[in-house]
Amino acid sequence: MSQSPVIEFRVPLAFEAAEAAVRTALQSQGFGILTEVDVAAVLRAKLGVETAPQKLLGACNPTLAHASLQAAPAVGAFLPCGVALRAGTSDGETIVAIQNPAMLGELFDVPALAGPADEAARRLGDALRSIGTAI
Repeated sequence: MSQSPVIEFRVPLAFEAAEAAVRTALQSQGFGILTEVDVAAVLRAKLGVETAPQKLLGACNPTLAHASLQAAPAVGAFLPCGVALRAGTSDGETIVAIQNPAMLGELFDVPALAGPADEAARRLGDALRSIGTAI
């Protein structure tokens, strides 16, 4: 596989501010948040473990999701697009990782999937580059 499955960005904002900025940036690219998991809260509740803030967001652009599902219905197992936020190693920094939709073209042998997958990767990348730096 030549595509990296995950693309990470360093956002120079504390966790809560970074989360708000990520949501706004994704919305500007046509993505809504369908799912949300507060990983730190789940680990605290289920295991009694305290961890640094971490959240998983399921981002979806309906037009791109529809085109992807039309091209390859099994791609639904990869939707919505995963966005993971975690506290960075220094104060005032958050790391944001996204699944790389462009890799779907390599996973599925369906040429019609390449367009929407590449477009989703571009839009997610543009959203996160508007608030952070790729690492």
